[in-house]
Amino acid sequence: MRVRVSDRVAVSVVFVAAMFMSIMDATIVNVALPTIGRDFGVSPTSVGGISIAYLVSLAVFIPASGWLGDRFGAKRVLLTAIAIFTLASMLCGAATSLGALVGFRILQGVGGGMLAPVGMAMLFRVFPPRERIRAASILTVPTTLAPALGPVVGGLLVSDLSWRWVFYVNVPIGLAAFIFGLLYLSSATADTSTGRFDLAGFLLSGLGFGALMYGISEGPNLGWATVSVLASVASGVVLLAVMVVVELRTSAPMVDLRLFGNRLFRACNWVIVLNSVAFLGTLYVIALYFQDGRGLSPLVAGLSTFPEAIGVMVGAQLASRVLYRRLGPRRHIAIGLLALGICIGLLALMGPHTNLWWARLLMFCMGLAAAQVFVPTQATAFATITPKATGRASTMFNASRQLGGALGVALFTTAIVLVGSAHPISGQAGTNLTAYRVAFLLAALCCFAAIAAALRIRDADAAAAMPARRRPRPSDSDREISAPATATEGLADPAEVTR
Repeated sequence: MRVRVSDRVAVSVVFVAAMFMSIMDATIVNVALPTIGRDFGVSPTSVGGISIAYLVSLAVFIPASGWLGDRFGAKRVLLTAIAIFTLASMLCGAATSLGALVGFRILQGVGGGMLAPVGMAMLFRVFPPRERIRAASILTVPTTLAPALGPVVGGLLVSDLSWRWVFYVNVPIGLAAFIFGLLYLSSATADTSTGRFDLAGFLLSGLGFGALMYGISEGPNLGWATVSVLASVASGVVLLAVMVVVELRTSAPMVDLRLFGNRLFRACNWVIVLNSVAFLGTLYVIALYFQDGRGLSPLVAGLSTFPEAIGVMVGAQLASRVLYRRLGPRRHIAIGLLALGICIGLLALMGPHTNLWWARLLMFCMGLAAAQVFVPTQATAFATITPKATGRASTMFNASRQLGGALGVALFTTAIVLVGSAHPISGQAGTNLTAYRVAFLLAALCCFAAIAAALRIRDADAAAAMPARRRPRPSDSDREISAPATATEGLADPAEVTR
């Protein structure tokens, strides 16, 4: 007799498992790159294509995920994405050449690009607006635990087993998520009213995001003045500009830019972009600081970063159970960004002999503060989005987060390169910690800049996403200000908001 599982539990389990597998893969592979290069007998710069191929493939297929989920049913598309990612992981582990590995990484990106948008749309559809703060706290588990756990697991696997296991580790997780989803996920009815596949939108957005992601990722390594980087960034910008014109003239666009007419969704997207630049970029820089600046092993560096994940998990409960309903999204997000910026700024004060426990305490506090941004932003962003538009909105929200993370790594790596991470000491090369300090200060500034976007959020607009108990009562002036938003495409029907 099969155990009965609610839709909320089923979607939460499958989504968390799939996203954990996908996000951890990006960080766990970075630890193994030097070993992979030595095994295949190629230069350290050549193995960078393993990560770049995955990021570009993600960028190409994220825009199509919303349409696919609506057209063929979210369950079918999500399980297909999990199957593709799991199969590609197995093939990556068995690769016999660098070229084959890069090709299989592209296939991984095809599955990974569909996981986050489709899974998030499913999660927000099974949780009504006033309970989405709980859904948002669920989302923080894979999006913050996985990046911190990746270096730890990667260091153990590479040291004790083989680099191939950084890919094989995905297989049991993927199989378990696929079987559980096959058994317990409810089949969503395909929506034939989504219209024809927007080929022009797919090509323009996919090629544009892909070219831009390639240029941003390679800029710090090859140099921003190199022809390939300049051409990639320029072509990406041009293609995306053409995409904006084409999609605004299309009745059923692949990338529904009209959703940015929703001021609440627009403000939350600005917050998530700048916050991703700061937070994900800082996780990358702190790993460099621990290993290159302090000479720690990858495993010790990963363990020193891990308190951030604990902070996020504690902070997510604090945010969803206490602070969100008491502060409201506007103040909650702004305070979270301020605290996050201060924590990252304090990292800039660390020297060559700073006690590592101080660094670990700051990482914990950084995670605690980051949860006060991620959780309320994700709950608030979709407060006035209709169920029909959730898939398209989820696609755009995840594309913003992905782009923000790539920008953060590129910006802070460039800062480190320009300042110089090494300088001569007594005639020998030594570490220049000033380069890392500059990167941390830039990340803190991004947090403070995001506060301006957070202050544009009106609590009255997000009333539908507030928990039923202690629901804030907007003033008459707030009602008048927020009234035009209900006429914007993609907003929830008034009857649904008050239900």
